[in-house]
Amino acid sequence: LDEACRTIASSGARRGAQMAVLRVDHPDIEAFIDAKRAAAGAPRPLSSFNLSVAVSDAFMQQLAEGGDIELVHDTLRQPQRVAARRLWARLLHASVAGDPGVLFIDRINRDNPLHNCERLAATNPCGEQPLPDYGACCLGSIDLSRLVVAPFSAQARFDWRRLHALAAIAVRLLDNVLGLSRWPLPQQAQQATAKRRIGLGFTGLGTALMMLGLRYGDAEAVSFAASVARHLRDSACRASIALAQQRGSFPLFDAQAYLDSGFAQRLPARLRTAIARHGLRNSHLLSIAPTGSISLAFGRNVSSGVEPPYAWAYRRRSPALGCEAQLQDRGYRLYLAQGGDAQRLPPSFVNAQQLSSEAQLRMQAAVQPYIDAAISKTITLPPGSDADSCRRVYEQAWALGCKGCTTFVPSLAEAAILNADSPLPASCPRC
Repeated sequence: LDEACRTIASSGARRGAQMAVLRVDHPDIEAFIDAKRAAAGAPRPLSSFNLSVAVSDAFMQQLAEGGDIELVHDTLRQPQRVAARRLWARLLHASVAGDPGVLFIDRINRDNPLHNCERLAATNPCGEQPLPDYGACCLGSIDLSRLVVAPFSAQARFDWRRLHALAAIAVRLLDNVLGLSRWPLPQQAQQATAKRRIGLGFTGLGTALMMLGLRYGDAEAVSFAASVARHLRDSACRASIALAQQRGSFPLFDAQAYLDSGFAQRLPARLRTAIARHGLRNSHLLSIAPTGSISLAFGRNVSSGVEPPYAWAYRRRSPALGCEAQLQDRGYRLYLAQGGDAQRLPPSFVNAQQLSSEAQLRMQAAVQPYIDAAISKTITLPPGSDADSCRRVYEQAWALGCKGCTTFVPSLAEAAILNADSPLPASCPRC
C-alpha cells in the first residue's frame, strides 16, 4: 500500500484532486484509513487525494450486531478477522480531521441503472459520480437562485416552468459534449459511447431557499428540495427519451434491466412506460456535484450544490493561484442591496456554521431518491466535534438511505480552503 500511495499521489499532484477508495473489508484498510495522518515532518502520502471507505451492507450489519468482519483479498491464503466496531472507531477517529468519508457501496450498486453490466467500486474526486473503470464525468448544474422570482419579498416564488426548460436544454448539451470530446484513451471513448453517462444537477439551493423565505433543514425547505429534485429528474428523463427517439438509445440499453434497477423502480409509471417503448439516450442522468468553483465563478458565489451557504462572509484560499480572496454570499449581498438589515437577518438566513448535522442530512436524504448517481455532501460540524459526532453523522446517513457523505470540522481540518474566522464588513468591494 505504501508504494501504491507514493505512485498515485505523485500522479495526483500533477492532475489535481483525486479520489482514493478502498473497501472496508480489504486487508490494508487500517493503513488506508490512516494514510493522510503522517507524523510531523514526514512525507504525506495521498495529500492530493480525497479518501473514502467503501462500506458494505455486511459491515453495517456486523457493526449493529457487534460482530467481526472478514478482511479478504485474492493474495491472502488465510482471511483475517477484525471487530467491526474497532475498525469503525478507527475510521471515525480519522474522520474528525476530514478524511476518510464513507460510501455505502452496496446501496450504490443496487440503485445503479447499469447494475446488469457493471460493478461500481469508486467515485470521482468528490463522490457525486460513482464510476466504472475508465468512466468519466460529464457534469452540469442549474443555478436555482436564478429561478427565484421577486426574491426576499412576500411575492417570492420559484419558476418551475423555467426549470423544466433548462433541464431539457442541459441534457441535450451534455449529450453533445460526449460526442464532441476527444478522449485520451480508447477505453474512455468506449465507456462514454456505450453508456453515454451524464450528470445534470443543481447548485444554489441554499441561496434559493433564503430568497424564498425558507429555512434550510426545516420541513418546508426539505419538501421544496425534494420537489426540485423530482422535477429535475422527470424533466431530464423526458429529454433523454426524446433524444433516444431522435438519436437512438445508448448502445448498452436493456429496457428490462434498466427498469429493474433501484432508481428506475421509483420512476412514475408514465416515464417507465415511455422508457420501455422509446428507450433512453443516457444510462445516467443526474448527479449533485459540490460545484464550488462554478458557483463562485458563474453564480457570483451562490451556495454550492445541495449545501447551505458556508458563511455570509469568509476567506477562500486558492492553492492553485497561491492567494486568498475575501467573499460574501450572493444571497446576503442581494438582501443588503435591497435594503436589508445586516444586524437583523430573517429566519431563512442560516449557514453551515449554525445548522445541526441532522438538518443537513435531512436535506440530502430528501434529494437522494431522485438521483441516479450520487450527491456530494459535506456535513459541517461545530468546532471541537469528536469521533462520536462523526459516528452520529455516518450512522444517520446510512439509516436515511444516503449513498455516502463526509464530515468537516472547521477548526481541525488542516489547510482549510474556507475560513470564516474573520467576518467581513457588510459591503465587500471585491465581491
